[in-house]
Amino acid sequence: MTLPCSPREIDDPAIVAEVRAAFEAYERALIDNDVAAMNVLFWDAPETVRYGIAEIQHGGAAIRAWRESCAPVPKSRKRHRTVVTTFGRDYATVSTEFTSDATPLVGRQMQTWARLGTPDAAFGGWVVVAAHVSLIDAPDAVAAYAQAAGASGA
Repeated sequence: MTLPCSPREIDDPAIVAEVRAAFEAYERALIDNDVAAMNVLFWDAPETVRYGIAEIQHGGAAIRAWRESCAPVPKSRKRHRTVVTTFGRDYATVSTEFTSDATPLVGRQMQTWARLGTPDAAFGGWVVVAAHVSLIDAPDAVAAYAQAAGASGA
């Protein structure tokens, strides 16, 4: 198997920090229901795909239209086990689990990020090019983790 980058280019700390900052900005926008910021952080192109909990959007226009009418995520949303993996300077994945007071289910969120803008652009040019969100029954280990994190205030 040939990698698109050398192994030493995987998880470069500087690139991980850039992607994490863009992801954190997206998460703040999600909690604040800042539709404009969320729209900036998703690639505005027909190739962008978002599979939501109960909906599917293909293309930036469909994602923006959906965001205008969807209910905001619960303010009680808490993330667990977020993993940022970068491949070279311009490609990354972000995976996270989440819980909230709104449901006993555990959420899973996967995003593919690409640097399609210039480094001086908003969020260093990083945008989500594909996303998938789902809810599942809480596996015992995840439920215990979420409970322990809640008890510790983490």
